[in-house]
Parts: sequence; structure tokens; C-alpha cells
Amino acid sequence: MSASEKVVVLNVDDLESQRYVKTRDLNAAGFAVIEAQTGAEALRLIEQHKPPVVLLDVQLPDISGFEVCAFIKQKWPQVMVLQTSATFTATEDRVSGLNAGADSYLVQPAEPVELAAAINALLRVRRSEDALRTLNATLDKQVRERTEELEKANAQLHREIVQRRKAESELLQAQKMEAVGQLTGGLAHDFNNLLTAVVGNLDLIRARATEPRITRLAENAFKAAERGSKLTAQLLAFSRTQKLATESVDLNRLIMNASELLNTSLGASISIKTELDARAPFVVADYNQLEVSLLNLAINARDAMPDGGTLTITTACDDPDNRRVMLSVADTGKGMPPDVIARAFDPFFTTKPPGKGTGLGLSQVYGLVRQMGGDVDIKSEVGKGTLVQLSLRRSIAGTETAAEAQAAAESGHAERILVVDDDHDVRGLMTSFLAEIGYVVHEADHGNAALAMQKTVNPQLMIIDFSMPGTNGAEVVKAARAVQPSLPVLFVSGYADSAALEAAMGNAPFLRKPFRPAELASAVRTALDSDSSHQ
Repeated sequence: MSASEKVVVLNVDDLESQRYVKTRDLNAAGFAVIEAQTGAEALRLIEQHKPPVVLLDVQLPDISGFEVCAFIKQKWPQVMVLQTSATFTATEDRVSGLNAGADSYLVQPAEPVELAAAINALLRVRRSEDALRTLNATLDKQVRERTEELEKANAQLHREIVQRRKAESELLQAQKMEAVGQLTGGLAHDFNNLLTAVVGNLDLIRARATEPRITRLAENAFKAAERGSKLTAQLLAFSRTQKLATESVDLNRLIMNASELLNTSLGASISIKTELDARAPFVVADYNQLEVSLLNLAINARDAMPDGGTLTITTACDDPDNRRVMLSVADTGKGMPPDVIARAFDPFFTTKPPGKGTGLGLSQVYGLVRQMGGDVDIKSEVGKGTLVQLSLRRSIAGTETAAEAQAAAESGHAERILVVDDDHDVRGLMTSFLAEIGYVVHEADHGNAALAMQKTVNPQLMIIDFSMPGTNGAEVVKAARAVQPSLPVLFVSGYADSAALEAAMGNAPFLRKPFRPAELASAVRTALDSDSSHQ
């Protein structure tokens, strides 16, 4: 045991010989000893060193040992006193010492082991008393803390009961949405294949018609087909299964094109104002989903203005870094308190009465905008309306249109393209259009045929449908790249499950059905040029 670990014992005795013997025995037993010859000196050393144990002789030259003991216990009750005496050894002497406050009484001379054992016994008592004092000091605090914990647990249990009831209601709604998602996902692939053939061929007819009547009929049919395409996209967005197909979008034109839909949805009691910045550049967005987001915001604003009001749609490009374009939707409605603003983007959260809202409108807007690389913010005050701001990424492509991209493709390229799609009409549309604008096109109606054809064609690009009978597109591509590791691939699909697409395709280029020929031309050119830039 090191000196720093030794227990300090104050040895108080006026006789040097007795004091020496006790000090020697205590040192041999592993204690650190300090000495005092008088009662006054003992009190001074206790004040200075606070020893845990005092070995106190009864007979002192200045003050009685009994009086010293009583003073020690009054001022330093934590100090243990072992009263000793070689003179006062009768029972009444021991009683007097113990009544003065001594913790124990030892008749001298005592055996060294007995002396050490007596002191160790006092130290054990002291440790127990210290632990008891600590326990008593903290017991009230522990009781208070435990009481508070129980009160909190009770309050939490009450909240959980309320939340569980709410969750059960939300689960029912979620199950309804899941059913819608499964239904639309199952129908989307075939329906989008159909729309791809319809939209693509009508677009070609419209572009090549020479008679005004044919042009007008094609234009009307094309608009109807596009509305069907948008309807499918909206259903898929509602079920949250659609993979976003971002492109360069003219934000101002999107708002103007949506004006008729907004007027119909909001009704006559809502006045719509637009403040569109003519300098607002194109943004990176999924056109259909951004239009759905705008409609959701408008409908939310309408519900906040039951007695009518004004909806203001604003675009601005005042970002100092010139990387963001702001789309703002403001209403003159009831506004929202801070606690509602904090939860406004939570799925299923709604302040509308039961049966009047799903609580998915704003959460869908938030999810879509974040997927497009943007952000959403809400500013609102009760009684003063609400402002929702969408911060969208500026398009690096500037004002390039799909038509310009098609023109670039039509300048004449002799790249070899292998088109793989089990749908005859869609495959025929892609093959004929790409051949018409200058590519060498080969086609296959299933994966095994494509792999067999690859050996002789050696294509520079494979355009392949993701969902086909038997082997899906991702598996075909994996086999094709075992032969041509750097083969560029463009996936086309009307498949609805975004998670499945991403898991199978990774970051491969993707074109969602239905698409227009100009969009196909742009995607093909991008895929080929991207591959060239990496060689």
C-alpha cells in the first residue's frame, strides 16, 4: 500500500513511550500516523488534516480526553474516536468515554493486532455510515425523480394510446393507398406501352400532315393522349411508386399551361394572380410531377380560403449564386400556427375534418421536390395567409428544347442501335423513327433474341424495355455487358415500382413511357455522347 493510499490515524497521548509504541504498531499495520501530545494540539491537527480516526488517550495534560472527545464529536461528527487508557480501565470509565461520544474504548496496553482490528472495525462502521448518509441525502431526490418518471411514463402512455388510435385510422388510409398503388402499378406498364405507340405515332402524323384538317384532327387526338399520359403519371405519383424523369422545364410556360386546370379546380370564388419573372430560366424537374405539385398547393390554398380569396403564383430568379429558381404559391386564407407548420410535411397529417383530406398533399409536394434536388419552405401566420416556396435547381441545359435535341440527332449519325421490346407497336415506333433520323437500327422482341443478335450486330447502344416476359431488361443487359463491358444502355419502361427499377438499373439512363419521338431522340443522343465522352 502506498503512502498516498494509507488511512491517516491521529495518535494523541502525552506519554512519549506509549505514543511511540502505538505509532510503531499502527505503521506496521499499514496506517499513516500523525501525533499530538495535548488536547489542544489534537484539535488543531484534526482541523488541519481531518483524519478519519483519532486514537485518543483519556489522560491529557491540558484537557480531559473525555472533553476532547465530546468536542470532536460536536464539531466533526464524521471523525471516529477510539478512546484509550491504561489508567481508567473500570467499567464506569468505559461508560464515561462512550457517553462522551467515543465510538469505541480500548484498554491499554493492547496487542498490536487488537489495536489494528479495533481501528479497522471503526473504519468499516464509518464507511457504512458514509454510505447511509449518502443514501439518505439522495433518497428524497430519487423518490422525486422516480415520481416524475412515473408521471412522464403515464403521460407518455396516454399519448401513445391517442397516437395508436390515430395510427389505426392512418393505417386504414395507408392500406387504401397501397391498394391504389398496386392497382396502378399493375396497369401502368401495359397502359404506358399503349400510350407510347399512340402519342408517338400521333406526333409523327401531326408533324408530317399537309392537310389542315388532318393536322387539326391529329392535334386533338394528340392532346387527348397526352392527358391520358398525365393521368397515369398523377395516379403513380399519388401512390408514390413512380421514378421521376427529370428534364429541362420552362417553369413559366408550365404555369401558363396549367392555368385552365387551376381555374377549374379552384372554382369561381378564388381569384388567381400570376407574377412571372420573364428572366426565370429553365429548371431541372419532372414536368408532370411539378404540375401535380402546383395543383396540390393550389388545392390546399383553396381549402384554406372557404369564403374565397386570392391565390398568387410567383416565379423569381433572385438567387445570388444563380443556381436556384423560386416558385411561390401564396394565399389569403386562414394561415397556420407554428405547431401546424412544424408538421405540415408529415405524411397523413391534416387539420381538415375526417373524410375531407388524406394529409398527403404537402408531403407529396415535399417528397417530389426533394427528389428533384430542390427544397420547400412554408411561411404562415394565423389570419394572414400562407406562402409556400419551392426552390428548384436551375437547368444547365438552358433553353434547349427537345426539338433542338432531335435536330442534332437528325444531322446524320450512323451509330448502330439495338432496340429490345416485347411490345410490337412500341418497338416498331422506335425502330422506324430512329432509322428515319439516321441511325442503323436492329430490333429484337425478347432478351434471348437480343443476345443472339448482339454477336453479329455489335451495337453501339442498346435500348431495352425493363419489364418483359421471361428475362427482364436488367438481366439481359448484364449478359450483354459480359460480352461488351462498355456497351451503353438506355432503359425504357412504363413500369411503376420506382424501388424495383432503381435496384435493378442503378444509375443507368432511363426514359419513361409514354414518350414522344423527340424525347427519344434526345435521350439516345445523350446516351451515345455520354459514352463517347468517357472513352
